[in-house]
Amino acid sequence: MKLVGSYTSPYVRKTRVVLAEKKIDYEFVIDSPWTDTTGVPDINPLGKIPVLVLDDDTCLFDSRVIVEYLDGVAPNNKLLPSPARERALVKRWEALADGLIDAAVAILLEGRRADGERSESWAARQQLKIERALTTLAADLGDDAWCHGTTISLADIAVGCALGYLDFRQPALDWRSTHANLARLQDKLQQRASFADTVPHD
Repeated sequence: MKLVGSYTSPYVRKTRVVLAEKKIDYEFVIDSPWTDTTGVPDINPLGKIPVLVLDDDTCLFDSRVIVEYLDGVAPNNKLLPSPARERALVKRWEALADGLIDAAVAILLEGRRADGERSESWAARQQLKIERALTTLAADLGDDAWCHGTTISLADIAVGCALGYLDFRQPALDWRSTHANLARLQDKLQQRASFADTVPHD
């Protein structure tokens, strides 16, 4: 299998962490849809990463689709529970974490617009989404060691990648002082090779 993506994308990082936790071998192909020479639109009509190219050249896109496929194709280290309700709860964590990332990415892209084209009110609206997401994640985690269940799951991976992206793109946002339980979870995740080896960088 080939994973097409970049070192900066939090969605790619989520996929890489799952691949590592599942101990699945793959080739990492670096390509960014933001470059003039990108080949991403040739394998994903939406022009987004990550893209997982299977051995038969089938292309899977959207990190949520990819990680669910990976968890199902390898029986070891299950990251998604089987019961429908439990599975939906883990996917809820993932949806909230991905939504936080969506807002952070939107702020980044807005900041790259030309002078006079940026909307401060729109960026502020995205920032409020981040703050509400952090508050909800922290409340849902409470005093638990993991987001769902008694061991690492896709919920923790998604949250860890979202928090890591905030550290990468919004280092001035001091979410740790207001959400100590999320900080403890993030510190624990960073001790795992899957997270330590995928820290985002330009």
